Amino acid sequence: MMKGYLVTVALCALAFSLASTSDPSPLQDFFFVNGKVCKDPKLAKADDFYFGGLNIAGNTENLQGSNVTTVNVDQILGLNTLGISLVRIDYAPYGQNPPHTHPRATEILVVLEGTLYVGFVTSNTENRLFTKVLNKVDVFVFPVGLIHFQFNVGKTNAIAIAGLSSQNAGVITIANAVFGSNPPINPDVLTKAFQLDKNVVQHLQKLF
Repeated sequence: MMKGYLVTVALCALAFSLASTSDPSPLQDFFFVNGKVCKDPKLAKADDFYFGGLNIAGNTENLQGSNVTTVNVDQILGLNTLGISLVRIDYAPYGQNPPHTHPRATEILVVLEGTLYVGFVTSNTENRLFTKVLNKVDVFVFPVGLIHFQFNVGKTNAIAIAGLSSQNAGVITIANAVFGSNPPINPDVLTKAFQLDKNVVQHLQKLF
């Protein structure tokens, strides 16, 4: 009986995931299914729905000059099945959150401090670029799966908060994925794809 129930739940979860562009809507208040270990709702406590620490700035002393503090189902167990999460993004002056995608989520970003140049690129074959300069409390949306970025054009630190339509949106940073894959992509592939000298490709692979 229990085995049949589990098979049914698994098939339903699969069907929902294939039919939806974001996390499937839950059929209960919280917990159960959606990729994380289930917890008995009767054992739920307030801490399962709480995260503290977004008041703390992330360390931006890195090559990109940014830091992303993630608050998803790994930090808040109660997000399981609810289909949402958020991040805090800190930017040093002229720092950036480099071109990346979220394979499972649309993102809505609000600037808390500073000025950001943001944008996204549509899918092939148009590859149309949409950009905007955002100031404090301005909001911008990045559609699910599209390459997007944020760049701090100001001389001071910037802060943004972004909501994502998935409990675990995932992130693919384009340069890291292409030039820093493990094992490395054959340089001949990247040389042809990017129309670069092979030595340049191999140099970029060493950087990532």
